[in-house]
Amino acid sequence: VRVVESGGGLGQPGGSLRLSCAASGFPFSEFLMRWGRQAPGEEREWVASITADGTTTVYQDSVKGRFTISRDNAKNEVYLQMDSLKPEDTAEYICNAVPQSRAYAYWGQGIQVTVSS
Repeated sequence: VRVVESGGGLGQPGGSLRLSCAASGFPFSEFLMRWGRQAPGEEREWVASITADGTTTVYQDSVKGRFTISRDNAKNEVYLQMDSLKPEDTAEYICNAVPQSRAYAYWGQGIQVTVSS
């Protein structure tokens, strides 16, 4: 099983970044996918999630209207489009895959996003 994030780095306030998460080794199209983030000294928080079929998305209030989660089940990838970035979006972003049973989860290694001018 592999869950690998990419696309992080330095973003400008008001700018955009797009994160990608490539998955393999499990039936991706049957898994709920989530993006979480954790800033230094803070607890991990869930930012966005998308159902296995991609029809339903849920966002944390602080990112609603700015972040968009999407997925491509043909490519086994999930994305997080981050627009109107704010310094408080600075964190390590982690991709997470959860089966319908919710009995376990697969995690990526995380990728750093820094928003600063």
